[in-house]
Amino acid sequence: MIYINLLESVTDRPRGVAVVEKKVVSQGSQTILLAVVVFALLFVALGGHYFLTLRAKMNAQKELDEQQAIAVQMAAIIKEQDDLKAKTQAIEGRIDAIKALRSSQTGPGAVLRALKERIDGAPGLYLESVDQKGEQLVIKGNSPNEGTVTQFGRSLEFSFGLFSNLSIETVRKEMTFAASTNGLQPAAVPAATDATGKPLPKPETVDFTIKCAYTPGNTTTPGSNTATAPNSANQAANPASNQVAQK
Repeated sequence: MIYINLLESVTDRPRGVAVVEKKVVSQGSQTILLAVVVFALLFVALGGHYFLTLRAKMNAQKELDEQQAIAVQMAAIIKEQDDLKAKTQAIEGRIDAIKALRSSQTGPGAVLRALKERIDGAPGLYLESVDQKGEQLVIKGNSPNEGTVTQFGRSLEFSFGLFSNLSIETVRKEMTFAASTNGLQPAAVPAATDATGKPLPKPETVDFTIKCAYTPGNTTTPGSNTATAPNSANQAANPASNQVAQK
């Protein structure tokens, strides 16, 4: 029968400096390897974080540049809007100044324009002179028809305050004709006669003088005079109220 000794003999165990040195070297290698692995992982993590941070910085810088470009464009647009607004305000100021000047204009040009507007509605009316002293006007002229003078006076009276304190004086005169034989002395023209030889009525002309006040600052709109329209119509229907005096 064969017998096997399972108990290791104390004398058979390895002893000595070589075995201890081998064990010590093995533990140091493991520590170094572990440290290398840790540093490698740390380097990879730091590198990844660096590249991610750098990419985020580049994206942020790109977005910042885009926002700055948009801000520059907006500043240019706002400047153009301010310039247009300033120009618009300047134009509106000029328009207001022109309107104010026209509304307060009392010179001869404004008077003549106002008179012309009313003379156009009175055909056959002729002006000889217009004298203005302050607000007072003296208008002289003639017309072959007295109704035309009355119509002209009404247009001045119903001018919504532009012409006020109106008075009209008319003088009927026979229309005279003169012919010059030598360019210096007029020669009398025989009176016209009908078929029976009777003299025809001589044509007459109506000379008028209108005195009134020109007050452009007291003008009112037509809508504000609706309450006085009936009275104005009654005055227009009554020739005596037009202060027409015949001499």
